[in-house]
Amino acid sequence: MPATVVVGTQWGDEGKGKLTDLLAGEMDVVVRYQGGHNAGHRIVVAGEAFALQLVPSGVLYEHITPVIGNGVVIDPKVLLGEIDTLSAKGVDCSRLLVSGNAHLIMPYHQELDRLTERFLGKNALGTTKRGIGPAYADKAARVGLRVQDLLDPKIFREKLDMVLYEKNLVLSKVYNRLPMKAEEIAEAYLGVYAERIAPMISDTVTYLHDVLGVGKRILLEGAQATFLDLDHGTYPFVTSSNPVAGGAATGSGLGPRDLSRIVGIAKAYITRVGAGPFPTELEGETGDLLVERGHEFGTNTGRRRRVGWFDAVMARQAVRLNSLSEIAITKLDVLDTLEEIQVCVAYEAAGVRYAVPPYHQSTLHEVTPIYETLPGWGRDLSGYTRFEEMPVEARDYIAFLREQIGVPISVVGLGPEREQFVRP
Repeated sequence: MPATVVVGTQWGDEGKGKLTDLLAGEMDVVVRYQGGHNAGHRIVVAGEAFALQLVPSGVLYEHITPVIGNGVVIDPKVLLGEIDTLSAKGVDCSRLLVSGNAHLIMPYHQELDRLTERFLGKNALGTTKRGIGPAYADKAARVGLRVQDLLDPKIFREKLDMVLYEKNLVLSKVYNRLPMKAEEIAEAYLGVYAERIAPMISDTVTYLHDVLGVGKRILLEGAQATFLDLDHGTYPFVTSSNPVAGGAATGSGLGPRDLSRIVGIAKAYITRVGAGPFPTELEGETGDLLVERGHEFGTNTGRRRRVGWFDAVMARQAVRLNSLSEIAITKLDVLDTLEEIQVCVAYEAAGVRYAVPPYHQSTLHEVTPIYETLPGWGRDLSGYTRFEEMPVEARDYIAFLREQIGVPISVVGLGPEREQFVRP
């Protein structure tokens, strides 16, 4: 049976964790296919919040096998800390499989990430400084250490000594920092990290194909979102991997024809963390209201998110880039108190109207959003369980988004709890 992909259609934080958790009830395996611990999912089950960074959301179901795929970069300390936190809450993590081909985040990656951002000053990219970009850079440069290297101390030390020689030159000569010691790094990684992670390491590509071969169902979840994609996002204000649906194939080892259902996810408005263009950004009272009602602060970083009106221009592009079969809209309830709601239906720049984002970054930075204004509903949506019973204005808003996006809207989220959603 082919696999399902959940992909964010904005700049992340759309609620992928909750949607993955919702869909996981129908699945057998949930795979995280890219990114690192720079993005988090927050899921609320029976009033208890679970903040996930690396462990796939499906871990909360006892019947699910959670898999960390080859496209992920892993900080072992963070992974083990997350497992310990989940275990303390009664979540069984013993089923977790970790690809031996996933890459390791090393201490020098984190140090270089911090130093580079500081060096860039006002031109900083707004990274989380957790070593994600440098780890992916080493992967592309073919000097990265992989999870499987934890199983071979000799190979691990040879690779570490080689790459650390270069990293220490950069740290000392460029940034005037003390060099790092290979012995200390090896002691941590080949000690408790290797001991605890070794039982999880697996040939996940073979496992996933075997699972498909016997008719089981796979759900693939990414981190970040379409417009943080390294190739298709608002470069250079992007992540260092490919969150788009195509990245689910490369990051898991499944083939493109194995991916039959692509579910996009978007907030009923839009948010962004860090620097970069944001055509529909809201400031002032309305922006503050959305931040407050939507609790728009990073799950991992605590940073306040930038907020804006729903951008249908971006959504249409996300449909094309991901071949979306449907889309889920989250946090509709955040808009409950607004008298009027705006939706960006096009951009305008230098007399030209754009239905999808202009390819050139200079044009994108200069566009003016063109809005359609819809009436608010002025009622609390959080208790509704049937779409047909919701206020007509709320239903009309969803219908308008569906018309603008061009694909069916299959789920509408009305709150943080697992069961707070309706199906149009």
